[in-house]
Amino acid sequence: MKDKLKRFFRENWRLLYGLYVFIYFPWFFTLEKKITLQTPGVHILNTSIDEAIPLIEWFIVPYILWAFYVVITVVYFYFKADDKEYRQLAMSLIFGMSIALTICMIYPNGLTLRPEHVSDSVFGRMITKLYISDTSTNVFPSIHVLNSLIVTFAIIKSKLFREKKFIIVKVCASILCVLICLSTLFLKQHCISDVLGAMLLFWVQTNLIYAVDYRKLYDRVRAKAMEGKLKELIQNRRAD
Repeated sequence: MKDKLKRFFRENWRLLYGLYVFIYFPWFFTLEKKITLQTPGVHILNTSIDEAIPLIEWFIVPYILWAFYVVITVVYFYFKADDKEYRQLAMSLIFGMSIALTICMIYPNGLTLRPEHVSDSVFGRMITKLYISDTSTNVFPSIHVLNSLIVTFAIIKSKLFREKKFIIVKVCASILCVLICLSTLFLKQHCISDVLGAMLLFWVQTNLIYAVDYRKLYDRVRAKAMEGKLKELIQNRRAD
């Protein structure tokens, strides 16, 4: 049985990245329960500039599309992308969300931006349900913004969409990414510092994950280690 499981995961190693959801969701919902606006020491991040940003209800549409956008991209990369591109996307999402939640643990934060009342329109009712299901704490950095940037960057950079005929895919992905980022502000779900924090985290981790070729780095370190051992062996033989 163990051998079969080992063989299964060796052949389907991409599935292992998906197991992160069993870490992320309990972690996230625990923070949602533990950290509230009444928690001692919670940092309120909104400023007068954030308060001046209007509530625009139709932005609930791209805000909700975010989940579909991320999931569809990951599934598509799972089946179509090469090992390197899939690994880069998966690790970007895992590292990004883990760092974001860790920041919320170390630096409890929240917002006091939500309006007391929204309209009774379709969009307004959707926003009301969003406010009920999602608290206004643990907002810095914005995971909505971070994940949107990550999957959009993966799409733009991927060899899957390199041909000119896929330019529309890149354009649509970029537009959706911008709308999602804006939606976090116009729905009063996040403030400007949340968005900027997510952008900074995205920039740092993208450089670490995409710019550094860890395979070459590992081979170089290994080669130097082997060279050192060889020199030591030669010196020992000469000494004998």
